[in-house]
Amino acid sequence: MNMDLYEKIVNKEERISLIGLGYVGMPIAFAFAKKVNVIGFDINKSKIELYKSGIDPTKEIGSEAIKNTSVEFTSDEAKLREAKFHIVAVPTPLNSDLTPDLTPVESATRTLGRNLSKGSIVVYESTVYPGVTEDICIPILEKESGLKCGVDFKVAYSPERINPGDKVHRLETIVKIVSGMDKETLNTVAKIYELVVEAGVHRAESIKVAEAAKVIENSQRDINIAFMNELSIIFNKMGIDTQTVLKAAETKWNFLKFYPGLVGGHCIGVDPYYLTYKAEEMGYHSQIILAGRRINDSMGKYVAENTVKLMIKANKQIKGARVAILGLTFKENCPDVRNTKVIDIVNELKEYGVRTVLHDPQANEKEVFDVYGIELKELRDIKDVDAVILAVPHEEFKALSLEHISSLYNNNYTHIHDNEAKDDCKAIVDVKGMFNRSEAEDLGYLYWRL
Repeated sequence: MNMDLYEKIVNKEERISLIGLGYVGMPIAFAFAKKVNVIGFDINKSKIELYKSGIDPTKEIGSEAIKNTSVEFTSDEAKLREAKFHIVAVPTPLNSDLTPDLTPVESATRTLGRNLSKGSIVVYESTVYPGVTEDICIPILEKESGLKCGVDFKVAYSPERINPGDKVHRLETIVKIVSGMDKETLNTVAKIYELVVEAGVHRAESIKVAEAAKVIENSQRDINIAFMNELSIIFNKMGIDTQTVLKAAETKWNFLKFYPGLVGGHCIGVDPYYLTYKAEEMGYHSQIILAGRRINDSMGKYVAENTVKLMIKANKQIKGARVAILGLTFKENCPDVRNTKVIDIVNELKEYGVRTVLHDPQANEKEVFDVYGIELKELRDIKDVDAVILAVPHEEFKALSLEHISSLYNNNYTHIHDNEAKDDCKAIVDVKGMFNRSEAEDLGYLYWRL
């Protein structure tokens, strides 16, 4: 268990395994494969087949790179026996009651435990609350493998900071937090990650410290966005445009640049609940963190309500109206639709009797249908709608002009005068403020944004 594991991996005598090949695991496997021998394992056979045939469903690496990578893709767990350094990168979602769902981590741990060989190091990358690695994962590994932690194998934690869809902040360019159950493990893990992380590593004092650091990074972001969302609700009531207020405030050097928006996805919308869950277990009831979550969780409904108000202003019959929603993924330029808040807009509009048609050039049509039962439409097939919601600012949408978007509406519109509709006008909800408000209004749009 000394430095020779690092040497053996560098000399390709031993291999690294990646367990879970999603938006996080795949880029890690790919990066390591440039330097060492990597086994990429996922229980999803069809995903493995895609990777094997050179297709990247996550779009994080690109299919060209997948075709040429040396990662050995497999859904056969017995292959894990051939590796000595294991990285677990499976998702940590929430149950419907907003408590942590540790099923994926536990099941990946059982699979690995069954195939763990002596002298291995197991590194967890999944977001968890402090204590999960040591209190939940280690006992499972010991039980399944019959090996003793600290003697036969070691455990470490190194949270991922990969930002899906971001081509600038990548695994290589973000400082990596590493931690280990003892000094020796920490050194080995640090040196192995330094092979691929050009930005270097930060050695945390303990596994719990590293787990805590990960959970608060996204909680901080969540609270800051919640504050902006709350401001947008207040300014909206006052008839003030939030984005122009922020532009003015940002001229101060220490004003933090956050913007209102829908907070979904697998990290920001989830991590705070992991922290508050553990706090509740210990008798502390979160005040700020959960207040932020409440605001962010309600923003889809808020956008839907304001869409309806805007359509009423535009003299639209609400029941039976058709609304086009552009963008469904949880963030721009990323195909991931899990835990997207756009679905809240869809569901809330349905309550008003409004039908929605959705278009998203990034999302995977089959996944959208499987997860939400929604059939995505091509943009050219969307006609005769009563309002348009620009929900996610994908690059593809930034290329559209307001004139282009006007072709989606039905034709019974006239210009607006003095912001009151004389007859009908085009209602547009530009959630993230992709377009210029005055340009939109000059073109006869009734415009609303967060």
